[in-house]
Amino acid sequence: MRDAWRLALGTLSVAPVRPPTQVDRRTAGRAMVLAPVVGLLLAAVLVGLLWLCRGLPPLLAATLAIALLTVLTRGIHLDGLADTADGLGSGRSRDEALLLMRRGDVGPFGVVTLVLVVLLQVTALAGLLPAGPTPLVLALVTSRLALPLVCSSGIPAARPQGLGSTVAGSVSRAGLLLAVLLAAAITSVTWLTQGLALRTGPHPGAPGGLPTVLAVAVPLLLAWLLAVRCVRRLGGVTGDVLGACVEVAFAASLLVLTVLSGR
Repeated sequence: MRDAWRLALGTLSVAPVRPPTQVDRRTAGRAMVLAPVVGLLLAAVLVGLLWLCRGLPPLLAATLAIALLTVLTRGIHLDGLADTADGLGSGRSRDEALLLMRRGDVGPFGVVTLVLVVLLQVTALAGLLPAGPTPLVLALVTSRLALPLVCSSGIPAARPQGLGSTVAGSVSRAGLLLAVLLAAAITSVTWLTQGLALRTGPHPGAPGGLPTVLAVAVPLLLAWLLAVRCVRRLGGVTGDVLGACVEVAFAASLLVLTVLSGR
């Protein structure tokens, strides 16, 4: 379990942890199960930043939060989003699309997708800031829950090497259930201790139980559909695809909360 924790932190954040002594599919699967916990740690740092920025305009505070999130994750998920958009939108053969995704530059599909998704994340988060940090925590944990989902049994790797080949199909049903329970526990504790806008209460426009469920279910569905599309188009998932699923789920969760909160 120690190797799994090191792999999860070292891969999904900039946390200075020692490399795992052994990386096999069992370790990789456990690391993906721990992804929602990493999402909680990222949320804790961002909540601290937002507390320091509480006197700033919401749009500026949200921009700083997304910028810090990019730094805390080394931008690997955004890079994966751009590469996946280029691969899916290229219209090339499977092998050519995979080769395109491995290149260091970003094409037009990647640039446009990156700009639109980040813009969506910033503006949605800015609209949710008056509700407190709970929506951000929910979105970060949900988006990291997408990782064990798209790495569950039956999802193949597009390449025989790389991160995708190690984690693809490595999460068992029991592991996925454990990841869901971890995410649910984190969300519930945050909800109860913060007492903020994700529960029914006196807050004008605060979303209740159904919006919270939708803010989890819709992003995970979109991440799953993206993974299925990549399996059909590319033959499986890659590390870039996993990053794209995280960013899509994060943006979708913030968007659902914004729309249903009436903010």
